[in-house]
Amino acid sequence: MKYLFFSVVAFLVSAAGAYAQSNIIESLQTRRAGEGVVTVHQDAQISGMIGKRYVLSPSEQPNVLRTRGFRVQVYAGNNSRQARSQAYDVAAKVKEEFPDMPVYTYFQPPRWLCRVGDYKTMEEAHSAMRMLKATGVFKEVSIVREQINIPIE
Repeated sequence: MKYLFFSVVAFLVSAAGAYAQSNIIESLQTRRAGEGVVTVHQDAQISGMIGKRYVLSPSEQPNVLRTRGFRVQVYAGNNSRQARSQAYDVAAKVKEEFPDMPVYTYFQPPRWLCRVGDYKTMEEAHSAMRMLKATGVFKEVSIVREQINIPIE
């Protein structure tokens, strides 16, 4: 008896779950008593795409590989507007001195950061750090471990 009861409950739960998996657009547009009406204006192709997986073709594949590596940190400020402008100023100086080096300026709470390069090994990052220090413009530089972008060719 218990087996039959649990089987029926399991069937009802799975059926309710399958019924609940309807299209978001359809569920928005259904009329319910006491609720407002939502009208969605969109291309018919969008409705066809909802709920389907999209597989990238080889030409659409990203051309970079994200992996663990090292970057050289040239600036770390606080969360003020002044720190933001200083971070972008330091980034401009790096681009001026080393136009081939990728520069990443972003806010990582609670501070603004400016980091340079995508290095697979600590030795590559150390070499870049020595070049940056040799200019005399960048004094407080350090090597940090971070996700890097490796171009795929």
